[in-house]
Amino acid sequence: MRVEGDFITINKNLLPLSWFYGLGVGIRNLLFEMGVLKSRSFDIPVISVGNITVGGTGKTPHVEYLIRLLKEKMNVAVLSRGYKRKSSGFVLSDKDTPMRMIGDEPYQIKQKFPDITVAVDKKRTRGIDKLTEEGNGLDLDVILLDDAFQHRYVKPGINILLVDYHRLLIYDRLLPAGRLREPIRAKDRADIVIVTKCPKDLNPMEFRVITKAMKLYPYQQLFFSSHDYDSPKGVFTGKVFDGNLSGKNIMLLTGIASPEQLMHDLQELESQITPLTFGDHHNFSKKDVANINKTFASMAEPKVILTTEKDATRLTVAEGLSDEVKNSLYVLPMRIVIMQNQEEEFNNKILGYVYKNSRNSILAKRKDDHKPQNSNSTGNRTRTISF
Repeated sequence: MRVEGDFITINKNLLPLSWFYGLGVGIRNLLFEMGVLKSRSFDIPVISVGNITVGGTGKTPHVEYLIRLLKEKMNVAVLSRGYKRKSSGFVLSDKDTPMRMIGDEPYQIKQKFPDITVAVDKKRTRGIDKLTEEGNGLDLDVILLDDAFQHRYVKPGINILLVDYHRLLIYDRLLPAGRLREPIRAKDRADIVIVTKCPKDLNPMEFRVITKAMKLYPYQQLFFSSHDYDSPKGVFTGKVFDGNLSGKNIMLLTGIASPEQLMHDLQELESQITPLTFGDHHNFSKKDVANINKTFASMAEPKVILTTEKDATRLTVAEGLSDEVKNSLYVLPMRIVIMQNQEEEFNNKILGYVYKNSRNSILAKRKDDHKPQNSNSTGNRTRTISF
């Protein structure tokens, strides 16, 4: 079993640059704390999900968890900056909005949850104003901010900080020597801290060790999450994978920040894994596609390609994939699991905040229609694969 912090590497030669980087970040945070730079509150429930490390903590799956929790009870919007999109300003997506206009993660969310509102804006305060302005017909009850922990111009009602189990903050350093975007003390702004990507066999002692190491304040709550995988689904065929992945020759095709955990999970299948990895949010070029086609063609049968949901959105618009690749390419959907039997406690905290702070009095009245026995539901569960 892997241990916390085992994916961290520190470039000690860059530590002097990290000091200067930390000085700049510290001055910015001080300006917010002094009120020179202003944080705005809003009269609609706002929940922020983010991190203080560079990529790979599982933001999008946790936002999707919140969507499943909330969407049956209220009108939900997700607001993201739309990283690497080919547009500017505020964009309100619909089912036909192309990925290049909003970015891969918002596009993924909109495709999975077409009935919720998804928008992008680098200026989150402007984005929230646009989503809540009179006469836009949205009638929203709650806004989820994706990757907004550093965006301090918004003061969310609940600030959720995600920390990768394999990259615990206490072992990391500031950029560029490490992967921290802010000093460790920035975690003090969080209302909820979730240690993500935890091994499912963590024992009580390990939970206690991590809890103590995180050094949270009494006003903060700590949760732990792991994940399950739903059945693979054909990216181009739409078919659910029929059969067992064990014993297959698997090409693992990823362009995400931290593919190590997925690789570790797949190793339990006792299959031959051929990793083909690209950078986070990678747009696949003709050269990349040719490499994918060639690599897969060279693999022995029986073989299959697995990719992540975020990568699947970009692969669907990649030109030149062979028919063999298209017919063998499956996305592996991920679903978050709150550990230690704390799912109901976490869900009730989120729901209680939204009900209490909603502008819509009708929503508050609807609270009685959703008793605690339903509070641990995160939507209709599909068949899952455990590695």
